[in-house]
Amino acid sequence: MFGIDSCLKRIMDIPGARSVTLVDAASGLSVAAAGSHDLLDQHEDAASTTEVVRAVLQCPALINSAYGDDITEIIVCGSGGYHLLNLVNGDYEGRLFVHVLFDDATGNLGMARFRIRGILSELVEGDHER
Repeated sequence: MFGIDSCLKRIMDIPGARSVTLVDAASGLSVAAAGSHDLLDQHEDAASTTEVVRAVLQCPALINSAYGDDITEIIVCGSGGYHLLNLVNGDYEGRLFVHVLFDDATGNLGMARFRIRGILSELVEGDHER
């Protein structure tokens, strides 16, 4: 059975992953988390990243594309790592997204994106039990 805990563990197994939080975007609350949340606890993480997702999805310059693309992920790069915010199933109305923090020295952005997409697609297709 592939559930939330298994999903978070598999994400934490991606090289460079430092923390992961599954967030309910409707409330801004953490559903589940794993890894090291050194500077912010999982609930502060969830609330602050929900604001980032809402801001991006309300920005006309970002959501109005000639291709009609939906935003499925947001990447924020810092000097020591990067954050991936993935909307589960590419659907903000589905109300869930995943925030993963990666270390720049040991992480690989391309591989991380590929692996997270696969893990989340299995979560959506599978059983949602913890």
